[in-house]
Amino acid sequence: MALAKEEIQARVAAIPVPGGGTLGSRDMVRALQVDGATVRFVIEAPDAATAATLEPVRQAAVAAVQEMAEGLTVSAVLTAHGAAPAAPAPPSLKVGRHPTPQAGPAPVAGVDRILAIGSGKGGVGKSTVSSNLAVALAKAGRRVGLLDADIYGPSQPRMMGVSKRPASPDGKTIIPLQAHGVTMMSIGLMVDPEKAVVWRGPMLMGALQQMLTQVAWGELDVLIIDLPPGTGDVQLTLCQKTHVTGAVIVSTPQDVALLDARKAMDMFKTLNTPLLGLIENMSTFYCPHCGEETQIFGHGGVAHEAERLGVPFLGALPIDLDTRLSGDAGAPVALGDGPVAEAYAALARRFIDGGMA
Repeated sequence: MALAKEEIQARVAAIPVPGGGTLGSRDMVRALQVDGATVRFVIEAPDAATAATLEPVRQAAVAAVQEMAEGLTVSAVLTAHGAAPAAPAPPSLKVGRHPTPQAGPAPVAGVDRILAIGSGKGGVGKSTVSSNLAVALAKAGRRVGLLDADIYGPSQPRMMGVSKRPASPDGKTIIPLQAHGVTMMSIGLMVDPEKAVVWRGPMLMGALQQMLTQVAWGELDVLIIDLPPGTGDVQLTLCQKTHVTGAVIVSTPQDVALLDARKAMDMFKTLNTPLLGLIENMSTFYCPHCGEETQIFGHGGVAHEAERLGVPFLGALPIDLDTRLSGDAGAPVALGDGPVAEAYAALARRFIDGGMA
C-alpha cells in the first residue's frame, strides 16, 4: 500500500509532546521523506535539554508510522536546534607544544593507509565529506580512523556525536573514542569548546604530531585526516613528517571554489604527496517537495577540472537538508539509507576498489 506523504506528515504531527502540544503544533518535524516503503524524518527540538527528554516521543512517532501499513521501514533522527552541551573538562595530558625533532616522514603505528582530505577554502563541506566517508567505509567493513586536524575549527566531535574526553592512563598515550564504527580523535575533545585556540605555527605542528604519534590508533586499514582549509602549517607538517598515502581535494563546482582548490592541489604536488582525486560536493539539489533539480553552485566544474588536470574524478555528492540535520545530530547521513547515503556508499566502494582504503 502506497502512503501519501501528507498522511504520514499528519500522523507524525499528531504525536503528543511532554509539556503540552504535539510535534506538529510545536513545529518539530523536519525533512520528512517517503521513498517507496521507506520513510525518514527528523525531530528537531529547540535545545539539547529538550531533546534529551524526547526519545520516547521519537519511538512513538516511528511506531505510529509503522502501524499505517505493513512492510514500512521507518527511521527518525532526534536533534536539537540549540548548541550542544559543553564537553567535560580536558584531561591532564597537555596537547599543543613545539614539535619534537624527526629525521623524516614516518608511518603511524598500526595504520596501513593515510588519506588527507583537503580543500583550498572553507565552507565546501570537507569535514562533512570526511565524516561520512569514514562512516561509509566502516559500513563496508573497513577498519577506519578519523583524525580532525582542523585545530582552530574542529567540527568532528559534533558531526560524529561525541563529547567524552579521551583517556590518558599514563599522561602520554591518548585513547581515542569510538563512534559509528569509526575510531576518532579531535583537538576539540581536548580543549574547552568555548575558548579559541590561539597558537602560533609551532604549537599547531606539535599538536598534530601528538595526535598522530601519541594516540593509540590500533590496527586500521585507513586513517582519514580532515585537514583545515588552505595551505598552512598543518598541511606542511603532515606531508613532511608522515607517510601519507595520498590527498583528496573537496570542492564545490563554482569557479571561486576551484580557484582555491587549484592552490591546494599545487601544494600537495610541491610536497610530493600523491593526488588521489577530486570530489565535487554540493553538486546538485533536489527539492523535497516537487523533485525539481537545482544546481545551486553550478554543476560539473570539478569533473571538468579533474579531466583538465588528468587526475581521477571520484564522484559528485548532492546537497540536501538531511545532510545538515544529521551532521548537527551527530549521526552522519551515511549511516542511513536514501540517495545521499547511497552516494557515500558508492564513493567508499570506489576508494576500496581503487586500493585507497
